[in-house]
Amino acid sequence: MIKTFNTLFVTMFGLGKIPKIPGTFGSLATVIILYLSFHVLNISSNIILIGLIAIFIYSFSAVSAHIKDNEDKDPKEVIIDEFIGQSIPIYLYEISHGTEKSSDEAIIFYGVCFVLFRFFDIAKPFPVSFFDKNFKNSFGVIMDDVCAGFYVVLSLICFMVLSSYLI
Repeated sequence: MIKTFNTLFVTMFGLGKIPKIPGTFGSLATVIILYLSFHVLNISSNIILIGLIAIFIYSFSAVSAHIKDNEDKDPKEVIIDEFIGQSIPIYLYEISHGTEKSSDEAIIFYGVCFVLFRFFDIAKPFPVSFFDKNFKNSFGVIMDDVCAGFYVVLSLICFMVLSSYLI
């Protein structure tokens, strides 16, 4: 039963089993889930943070169990790492803007986060590539996406700083 739960968990309830671009679908599902959580259901950012931390912590065990007997230590169906990485810039955006944020602005920002995250996850600049190449375990699977998520945050901060000087 725990093996079935772990498989459902790491594949985001089977979404990772989509034959083409499962990581992109996982990232898109994350964007939708977080938009609904913050803007439709109005769930507290503290409750969402607790959920994200729980998912992050449990992911190491679940991914490790899933890849244990697998030759491929970063199989395409494992997309919980995309959920974690994509959540970082979106969550930080939501808490940095307090309660004053429009849904239209959020949709644009979520779209930018989605595109940037997919870019960094696919291009794998250092240290994303470092974790991807050097850690063939759950740590590497998860941390390369965490780094990609922080690259999105860094890119957006750089853009905001530069635009404040130009405008």
